[in-house]
Amino acid sequence: MKNTAKYKEGDIIPCIVIETGKTTVFVETLDGAKGSIVFSEIAPGRIRNIRDYVVPNKIIVCKILSIGNEHLFLSLRRVKNKEKNEILDSYKKEKSITSLIKKIHGEKSGDIINKITKKQTIAEFLENAKQNPDLIREYFSEQDSKKIEEIIAQKKEKERKIKRDFSLKSKESDGIIKIKKILSPYETVTYLGGSKFSISITSRDLKKANSELNEIIEQIEKNAKKEKCEFEMRK
Repeated sequence: MKNTAKYKEGDIIPCIVIETGKTTVFVETLDGAKGSIVFSEIAPGRIRNIRDYVVPNKIIVCKILSIGNEHLFLSLRRVKNKEKNEILDSYKKEKSITSLIKKIHGEKSGDIINKITKKQTIAEFLENAKQNPDLIREYFSEQDSKKIEEIIAQKKEKERKIKRDFSLKSKESDGIIKIKKILSPYETVTYLGGSKFSISITSRDLKKANSELNEIIEQIEKNAKKEKCEFEMRK
């Protein structure tokens, strides 16, 4: 049984579905720690067909509710969409670079992966290596480093757009002026009609873009309160 000491309550982690019982879904973390999800934590409301949400061997993203007796008690429904996307994105990167290392080094790949993960995750290594290719040479020969650099260069992230929708309105006679004042600093705001707006950021770094967009939303909400306008996020 794998140790759960590395995990803590509130962590958002990828898991593999092992099997589904009558009231519980059994999973494992990527490093083999055991966990379970009761049906009430799969999705809100009544679940008619559990296979609409989980099937064996599927990778899902869970939140740790508690830990006891080397077992993780998890939730699927408490994971936000942006958290899910970030974790799955990181998982895909780790899988890609791990496959690459195994392809180059075969049986020796396990030792190299262990050395890397003592300092950082595989996904973090990949991101850091994109910015500083010399990091690759800490773990690989010059010849292998060049191979990895070439493949990493081919795998550079494409730009992706993320957006948030919100409503902003005012009952004041000069409400339109106030709303324009609040939104004028942001070039990517789009008017959707009926006091509804959308704001977006395009970036190769999804995590950084989400953080920046959240900061902008917080500032818009703060300025809306100052101007006595009504602000609300839309799903």
